[in-house]
Amino acid sequence: MPPMGPPGMGRNDRNKRYAEKVKPKDVKNAVKRLLAYIGEDRGWVFLAIGCVLISAGTNLAGTYMLRPIINDLGETGLSAGERITNLLIGLAVMALIYLIGVAAAFIQSRTMIRVSQNTLRRIRDDLFMKLQKLSVRYFDTNSAGDIMSRFTNDVDNIGQMFDSTLLQMFSGMLTLIGSLVLMFITNVPLAVITLLLTPLIAKAGGTIASRTRKYFSKQQETLGAVNGYIEEIITGQKVVKVFNHEDKVKAEFGELNTQLRSVQTMANFLGGIMGPCMNAMSQVSYTVTAFVGSILAFFTRLGRIGAGSFSFAALDIGGLTVFVNYSKQFARPINEIANQVNVIMSALAGAERVFKVMDEKPEAADDTNKVKLENVKGEVVLKNVTFGYDPDKVILKNISMYVRPGQKIALVGSTGAGKTTITNLLTRFYDIDSGEITIDGIDLRDIERESLRANIAMVLQDTHLFTGTVMENIRYGRLDATDEEVKKAALTSSAHMFIKNMPDGYDTMLTGDGSNLSQGQRQLLNIARAALSRAPILILDEATSSVNTRTEQHINRGMDALMKNRTTFVIAHRLSTIRNADAIMVLENGEIIERGTHEELLAQRGRYYELYTGIKELD
Repeated sequence: MPPMGPPGMGRNDRNKRYAEKVKPKDVKNAVKRLLAYIGEDRGWVFLAIGCVLISAGTNLAGTYMLRPIINDLGETGLSAGERITNLLIGLAVMALIYLIGVAAAFIQSRTMIRVSQNTLRRIRDDLFMKLQKLSVRYFDTNSAGDIMSRFTNDVDNIGQMFDSTLLQMFSGMLTLIGSLVLMFITNVPLAVITLLLTPLIAKAGGTIASRTRKYFSKQQETLGAVNGYIEEIITGQKVVKVFNHEDKVKAEFGELNTQLRSVQTMANFLGGIMGPCMNAMSQVSYTVTAFVGSILAFFTRLGRIGAGSFSFAALDIGGLTVFVNYSKQFARPINEIANQVNVIMSALAGAERVFKVMDEKPEAADDTNKVKLENVKGEVVLKNVTFGYDPDKVILKNISMYVRPGQKIALVGSTGAGKTTITNLLTRFYDIDSGEITIDGIDLRDIERESLRANIAMVLQDTHLFTGTVMENIRYGRLDATDEEVKKAALTSSAHMFIKNMPDGYDTMLTGDGSNLSQGQRQLLNIARAALSRAPILILDEATSSVNTRTEQHINRGMDALMKNRTTFVIAHRLSTIRNADAIMVLENGEIIERGTHEELLAQRGRYYELYTGIKELD
């Protein structure tokens, strides 16, 4: 399915972009880096190359063995017994040669699969390890689907190249060169005729292939449009039905479907005639070669060719048989090599995309003199903090606040006011541009990131559960926690009751990001995970915005227990959930415009009063 793209982009535009083939920008660098990955298996690679040489050589040699076998059968000076003996010996030698070739091909295939899979494992390992070192900024600015495509499409393309394409191309080139050399050894005039006919065959094939590519590209574009339309209509089925647009969408789909049928008909027709046309052209070449070769063999048999100046044109019956076989072998690798070049270019483009991620600047490593937090009380101070994700656009402007240990601080404001940005700075997902943030008097920039984040727990609006049991998902908050501690955390978060009623209790398997749970249940597990972490600082970012009021009451009970004796930052759209906060900060355009308790802010009759009473709404 093609990506949907920006809302203003037309469906055809989106699918044209999707259908475009990516080409590598720096082939030399991509090849160099891939060779470095293969280098660890260089012994196996050399074995595979040796097997390719043997396989190609035995194929050429086996064909050449036909010449003496056939000539011996027509030799008048030999008895019938001698001819049969020579025939059996020749066939046995041919069989042995071909068996060696088959064994070499088998070893080559198994060896390259081993090399390919080892190389892909190393690439995937390095890519995954690099992702763990990247900053949150990278994941905020790159879609998950685009990152995932590096592990799937791009790595698969590299694997396809390693599995077979490279050695097939090498084998094809050996066959091409070997056939050409042996054709000239066998008969020079016929070799020249074959060389003259080959460009004509390649030209005909290229003409058909270019038209075929055009229609197959159009087919992909139109198919993308059909699939995109189906996705839009299925997703918006309620809207279609409530406005009675069934007839309209059926007509639009019928038009797209008819267009797809027309394009597919032409694409499949041209694709279908490609093989027969190339075979026909090859047969023409074969016929011409066989006709001329037969004349040369006839005159050689009569003694008109061979003794004089035309000895280079002499041709026996065995030579004619061998030559027409080589002429067929000569044409085959040309098309194969052309197709394999496309696969290699696609693989190198994929490799560049993978290496681009590997070359991303990782999150800055901590210096050895960084502080490890111990016995954190939870005092948080922001002094004149200024920050912008983009240097040209400031999000926070000289923000200052003082939070005592164990206080509950609520952050309120419109979308884009800077609420979540403050929590991103507290966890050092991003570093401030200027100012200072301290925990217990220690500047965040002087604290080890791992130590800092170990002392901060987060419950976000977007819950995320991993494939595993309920017990394992809660234990993600602290991996060394005992089963009893996990259950105690579930009791704290009010999750124990619904867990106990599940089919296997705490051993119930969760899959698909907890798709077998309600939104409220998933959030309660997230709260239990945070409770288990024992972190003295807690961040609740829109933790109840996507649940109903009744579920919110259960979650609030869990969060009240979770927030006890912890310094807590709460971001909430539902202002009723923050009435008991020790302090409420109202942010607009990156600045704190009001601060105080719920009662104090209502008494001011300012922005918070307007939001709470409904005179104005949060954007």
